Amino acid sequence: MQRYRETHDFYHALFGLRVSALPELALKVFEFANLGFPMTALALGASVKMKKAQCDRLWHEFVPWGIRCGGSAQCLLTVYWEERWGQEVQDIKNELGVWDPPGGLSIHSK
Repeated sequence: MQRYRETHDFYHALFGLRVSALPELALKVFEFANLGFPMTALALGASVKMKKAQCDRLWHEFVPWGIRCGGSAQCLLTVYWEERWGQEVQDIKNELGVWDPPGGLSIHSK
């Protein structure tokens, strides 16, 4: 659990995810599929407080992405992020078998 807490923000960086409710919940789905921690799935209960449009996007776009991507990727908990500062992000994604979430959640989105 300590390593999970230490590395969670690297996952935001890997996927270019903003830190707000919808991107955080999308990442929790990925983490559940990838790491199997029940608490990450329980976080989806927060979706009841979201606006309908955001909730629909979560369940129809980001939950399927998180399950597919997280379920097929290498376990991110075992990655030594501290040794990868000089590596290109796309190379890391290719190596780990991950891909970007659907549009609109990235820090690069307008």
